[in-house]
Amino acid sequence: MKLPNEFEYYINKGIVRKIAPDKPRAEFLIKESEVSLEGLKERVKVMGINDKNANSIIKDCYDIIMEIIRAKLLLEGYSFSGSHAHEAEVSYLKKLGFADGDVSFLNELRYFRNSITYYGKLLDREYAQKVLNFLNKVKPKLKEYLEENEENGMNKDNEES
Repeated sequence: MKLPNEFEYYINKGIVRKIAPDKPRAEFLIKESEVSLEGLKERVKVMGINDKNANSIIKDCYDIIMEIIRAKLLLEGYSFSGSHAHEAEVSYLKKLGFADGDVSFLNELRYFRNSITYYGKLLDREYAQKVLNFLNKVKPKLKEYLEENEENGMNKDNEES
């Protein structure tokens, strides 16, 4: 699947706007992603992954990843809305330095998640497992970027004191 445009493209189109960082909302999204991940792990442990629950696992994985990306964007002072907002969020991974393969996979996942939600597409167990593996691969990297914000925020707070 084609890579999304550069992040700046979405800024220029007005899909992404610069705002004051929104730390409370970002913290909520981070906690929500952690709770969702724990629930997902429990479900997979009890039920496993099969063709019946593949779509819900795929959507949950996508939502967890996107909540972390949105939190990072909010901490950086970005707001996003309208058509192509999800694509803009995916493109932010390129700005963070993620490999094109990871950005492409998440963009594909965005497309398939929309296909599930809006067009009734059924995906299989194998793809759900692939998506879960991807979540487990990118989540630690995304968390590192969030921790950088915490460290930078702490340094700024200390400089102002």
